[in-house]
Order: sequence, then structure tokens, then C-alpha cells
Amino acid sequence: MGKDYYKVLGIAKGASEEEIKKAYRKQALRYHPDKNKSPGAEDKFKEIAEAYDVLSDAKKKDIYDRFGEEGLKGSAGGGDEGASSPSFNYTFHGDPHAMFAEFFGGRSPFDHFFSQNGDDNMDINDPFAAFGMGGMGGLGGFHRSFKSHPGVPHRAYEKKKDPSVVHELKVSLEEVFSGCTKKMKISRKRLNPDGCTMRNEDKILTVDIKRGWKEGTKITFPREGDETPTNIPADVVFVVKDKPHPVFRRDGSDIVYPAKISLREALCGCTVSAPTLDGRTITVTSRDVVKPGMKKRIVGEGLPLSKCPEKRGDMILDFTIKFPDKLGQNTRDALKEILPP
Repeated sequence: MGKDYYKVLGIAKGASEEEIKKAYRKQALRYHPDKNKSPGAEDKFKEIAEAYDVLSDAKKKDIYDRFGEEGLKGSAGGGDEGASSPSFNYTFHGDPHAMFAEFFGGRSPFDHFFSQNGDDNMDINDPFAAFGMGGMGGLGGFHRSFKSHPGVPHRAYEKKKDPSVVHELKVSLEEVFSGCTKKMKISRKRLNPDGCTMRNEDKILTVDIKRGWKEGTKITFPREGDETPTNIPADVVFVVKDKPHPVFRRDGSDIVYPAKISLREALCGCTVSAPTLDGRTITVTSRDVVKPGMKKRIVGEGLPLSKCPEKRGDMILDFTIKFPDKLGQNTRDALKEILPP
């Protein structure tokens, strides 16, 4: 003789969906191990969860009603019909505590059901009596009545969303210059169809880096984080971070090129060959005296503007003058004659 799931929940065969929900709510609260410390409460709590798992699922319930527990679980000779159901082999793998949390919206209801004004001796056969709701039916009605009951502090039962998960996305100046596509692999937890158990899952997220994007630009993928029975998955956020460049330094949409020249070039004129991000070389000639800290701007040779990619910033030549380590006496004398005091 197999388990009588209807008897476990205390209802008659043919009970409605709402009656099944109400029965599970009542029995699960009564036998939850956090409140019921009697021997066997944990096993009874699991049995209640299994009964609800079967009777709340139309397909499982139909098999059970026709073939009983043995037929549902693929045992030979099960049920009133004397035969097992074809190609059906049910086993309860759910977590009864996760099922309980999911049913009550992710929060423990005991603070409200069992601790009114310090009274922990109320009748657990009717946990709704404290609110004047004995015999009430329907999960939706429960939430409305609970929220409106006077004197009971409100505590939201809806799932809470996890904080965003933030990752750095490093890009080179060449990638910012031309734009590119990045494929980012993430690992996360996802709920199985039973709504209780979870699986590990990898997913590829595609990020289109637009031309001229500034460091600090954020790309958000809503609800791609871990999913559990009691949470709303977090957003996954990528934040653009510049990779160090071997030649240039970025300054907004401008790029800075360190132009190293000798003291003679600084005084007598110089020619600088500067590379560009698209592989060209720019030749810049200066006949002026180059003073320490002097800069020269080359218009339109920087990065695209993020809000107007067809326009570009500038390249800035940042001159560094290399002084000689020492001078011979003849050179010193000659410079004294030539240079102004």
C-alpha cells in the first residue's frame, strides 16, 4: 500500500488547487522543524513537501490518482488498477525548506504567525487564528489580509534583488579607436524547473565596444546573476577600463605622445615622427625654441568622440628635453659666448 498524499495533507481526494495550497500551508507551518521540536517532525515536514509536490502538479497528480504511489514511482503492481504507469518514474528530489521559503515568498512567516505579543503557545493547528483568519482560503487572500491586519508590523515577503555584480572590462586604445566586440563568459546558478533545486550554468555575454567609449562606461545585463528560490538575480555590470598603452597616454578623447628631443633640438629646431593609432606616422617640424614642459597639439589625431564618433580628439606632443650629463670646458666657453646672459 503506497503513501496516501491526500491523507498526509489532511484533504479528500478530488480537492481543488486552492484546497491543496491551503492544506500544505497549514501542515507545513505545523510541522516545520524550526517550530515543531517533536520527534519525527522533520520527516513529517519532508513528507508534506513531497505530497504537495505531487498534488500541485497536474501531470503527477493525474498519474497518482490513477495508479497510486507505486505507479507514480514506477513500481510493479502499484495502485488500485493493479498496474504501474507507463514510462513514469517519479522521485522527490526537492528541498522541503526551499519549497517552504518559495511558497511564503522567501521570508519566514513565524515572526508573525507564532510570536504575537510574546505568546508562543497559540494553536498551531490554526496558525491564522491570531489574525482572525481561521478557515481562510487562497494564497492571494492570505497576503491581502496579512498586510491590512492592524497592529502587525509590515514585512515584505516578495523576493529581494541581489546587488549588482561588477566586473572590469579592459580594452586597448586601438579597440576604443576602432570599436570591437568582446565575448565575456560568466558562471552562474540557475533554478531548475521544479523551482527549488539549482544547477551551475555558463553563459556568454556579448559586449559591443563603441568607438570612443570613455573609461568608466558601464554595460548592464539585467538579471544575469545567480538565481535561487529566494532572490531576484543580480544585474551583471561591466565597467570599461583602459589597458596601459606602450606609447600613448589617454586624456579623455585626446592621446598624449611623449616626444623626447635633445637640448640642441630644443634650441635649434627639431623634427618629430609620431605614430598614430591607425598605423600611420605623422612628421611634425618645429623651428621654435622648445622650452621644458612645452606641448604641441595636432588636431584630429586622437580618439573618436563618444557622443559624435565621426569627430576626433587631438594628439598632444608632450616634449621632454634630454640634457647632456656633462660638458667639456671648450663647449662651456663657446656657449658662454653664444648664449644670452
